[in-house]
Amino acid sequence: MAEATIQKGLQVFTTIIDQSYQTGKKVAEGFKETMEIFFDDFLPQWNYTAKP
Repeated sequence: MAEATIQKGLQVFTTIIDQSYQTGKKVAEGFKETMEIFFDDFLPQWNYTAKP
């Protein structure tokens, strides 16, 4: 992905995370109710931002 380019000059930056993630971890009570999710206008099913 880091090698991706287009003629108009798109630059792609990637970060490789080489650690293991704990599975089965639970979120705090009420987390989903207080999380603001902003969906992108162009592709909302794929692009969104979550702000706690």
